[in-house]
Amino acid sequence: MTILLREDSDHVATLTMNAPERLNALSDAMLAALHGAFDEIAEDPTVRAVILRGTGKAFCAGHDLKEMQAGRQSADGGAAYFKDLFDRCAALMQRIQSIPQPVIAQAHGIATAAGCQLVATCDLAIADDKTRFGVNGVNIGLFCSTPMVALTRNIHRKAAFEMLTTGGFISAREAQEFGLINRSVHSDALSRETAEIAHSIAGKLASAVKIGKQAFYNQAQMTTADAYAYAGDVMVQNMLVDDTNEGINAFLEKREPNWS
Repeated sequence: MTILLREDSDHVATLTMNAPERLNALSDAMLAALHGAFDEIAEDPTVRAVILRGTGKAFCAGHDLKEMQAGRQSADGGAAYFKDLFDRCAALMQRIQSIPQPVIAQAHGIATAAGCQLVATCDLAIADDKTRFGVNGVNIGLFCSTPMVALTRNIHRKAAFEMLTTGGFISAREAQEFGLINRSVHSDALSRETAEIAHSIAGKLASAVKIGKQAFYNQAQMTTADAYAYAGDVMVQNMLVDDTNEGINAFLEKREPNWS
């Protein structure tokens, strides 16, 4: 069975994690497949938006604990394996945010531990209103330190700390209130709602979205003054794009832009 499926339609690539028997856990194979797929998409100019979803009962249940326990059986107690695993996971999360195309998580069922990290990492997220989110590692004695990085960059600190220390779940409604997801919808509308956002993005000037996505994450790490100086330079870069000139002229002339 193919662990990761890809389908392209109208400039939108849909990646489907396809390991339902493992709740789409981020196994070694899944991490490699996802990273490879995002590398390919990053170089594909026909793709302007990405949807990430899962098959079966869950979006993603985090790391594969059986694989992790097997990795422990080395002379160093698994130290080298665990370091490599978490480095590979961190590289995937950063790759999602570094590709030029916006990535939309389409969550359902549960998104736990590194699966919740995956939702928090994606540029946007839409969830079935019955979805539950958690960073539950503390329940088995493993604090979700790497998921914490993405989580605390999405929701306010006290909510994140409560999730991390109690191992409890939050509902889709709470996830939306906290800022973890953009919105929650009925299961019947989940695919449609996600596709509408993806196709709305895909209809925009790809070069502008690429410039904007990179700038979005870069400025978030800066002081306000530095961010304004950087963003001003980015605006200049964007204004000098020929297709941006065409887009502005088309707006002023009340016509559709003829982008290259």
